[in-house]
Amino acid sequence: MSQLVRKNYPELGEVKAPYVHSVKHGNLLYISGLTAFGTAAQNEGIAQQAEEIFRQIRKIISAEGTDFSALIKVTIFITSFTEIDALREVLFRNYGDHLPASSLVEVSRLFSPDLSIEIETIFGL
Repeated sequence: MSQLVRKNYPELGEVKAPYVHSVKHGNLLYISGLTAFGTAAQNEGIAQQAEEIFRQIRKIISAEGTDFSALIKVTIFITSFTEIDALREVLFRNYGDHLPASSLVEVSRLFSPDLSIEIETIFGL
């Protein structure tokens, strides 16, 4: 069985719950659901929150020596479809030509009422 490597990234802030930012298993990198919690974007719209999340993802994948060309799967949880067009623009801009398999799920709320979006990803290494 491949070794699991669990890792937090101090530049993303302290994790205050029972999880880690990422887990490597073999040649896959699983990134936990990230939000804009604790950032300037926390009280902004879904597009600003999504951009903050992609900034965090970039920090992780850069530290792990990969980029968005290795994005395999994304799961996105949103609290409303009212800003879906703005979200799509952010997604296309960040994915570029590397479109992943994707799931988009509307949820009644996230762990903080001012959060509109949470994104988890899987990358190849």
